Amino acid sequence: MSKIMKSQHFSYWEINQYFTDIEVVIIGSGIVGLSAAISYKKQFPKAKVLVLERGILPYGASTKNAGFACFGSVSELLSDLKKNDEATVWETVEMRYRGLELLKKRLGEKHMAYEENGGYELFSRQRDFDHCAQHIDTLNQKIKPITGLNHTYSIDKKGIDHFGFAGIKGLILNRKEGQIDTGLMMQNLLKLAAEKGIQILNAVSVKDIKDLGSTCHIETSVGMIRAARVIVATNGFAAELLKLKDVKPARAQVLITKPIKHLKIKGTFHYQEGFYYFRNIHNRLLFGGGRNLDMETETSSQFELNPKIQQHLDQLLKQHILPDTTYEIDHRWCGIMGVGTEKKPIIKHISANVVCAVRMGGMGVAIGSLVGKLAVDTLEGRSL
Repeated sequence: MSKIMKSQHFSYWEINQYFTDIEVVIIGSGIVGLSAAISYKKQFPKAKVLVLERGILPYGASTKNAGFACFGSVSELLSDLKKNDEATVWETVEMRYRGLELLKKRLGEKHMAYEENGGYELFSRQRDFDHCAQHIDTLNQKIKPITGLNHTYSIDKKGIDHFGFAGIKGLILNRKEGQIDTGLMMQNLLKLAAEKGIQILNAVSVKDIKDLGSTCHIETSVGMIRAARVIVATNGFAAELLKLKDVKPARAQVLITKPIKHLKIKGTFHYQEGFYYFRNIHNRLLFGGGRNLDMETETSSQFELNPKIQQHLDQLLKQHILPDTTYEIDHRWCGIMGVGTEKKPIIKHISANVVCAVRMGGMGVAIGSLVGKLAVDTLEGRSL
């Protein structure tokens, strides 16, 4: 019996089943963490893989996101291309697209209620719409090798009236964007992990990781756990555990209406470089974003509603999105993403036996599955 985990709180059976002969400990049971665990078990079916999660549900954005299967709107891509080198931007877009394909293949579209209804970008200022519209052809050429379409992006001239928007000057359609049921996706990821013999312990916080060469010691809220190797998949919370400079938490505010009769809106929608987003789900409208209104406050890992942003979401919803519709707000929440100076994920060795896979840039649904797989490749010494 391991002396490290010997505790009066655990029986011999529990220690033997959960805490001995662990090949890899994965910290975080979100999309990235579960993908890493599943990918590892695929390569090493007999290995003992233990996932530690500090929440009773995934603590980050994996079960709190808006369920967008997206890889980049026109204005967001143009903004990214101004801030980062072109090769990095398109490499990240490709990672998102490949990640979505891996997630769909791994679970099956019906097991996450995947629907490809298209993604729309709204513009309330004519000059912003004109600026983005003139770059559509160039972006289509760049993204064609990724999506396989000649016209991934196009101007939608009828959507404004069809959806009933007010004060919107233009719409740009992304034909390959989809949407999922986040809760259903996570439920089936957990089911798949269980079927592969992956053990998941919830409500276990990790305080420190020590790589001692022949083994790693993981200090947790239930005692010290020993494993051969570790993958850290805590995204926006990574800085709490690792000394990473270019990843920080980014809180996202969200609301959802009660069911709306004859809801016209169908698909995923982006506004102001993706800082705002909304979609239909179960005859309701889900609306989130607004972090750009209060960046300092929303650079937080605390689960708190921001009244200023929630009020602005209410205003935009009433004025532009559902101007002639009677509706009621049913629920409000927030989620914590991981961001940095660029949106490409950080997948690298922290030490010889510890790898991190963090900073999803607000697109964990899309990119997370591939990032988890690449974390395993990195741990095994395979280049990205």
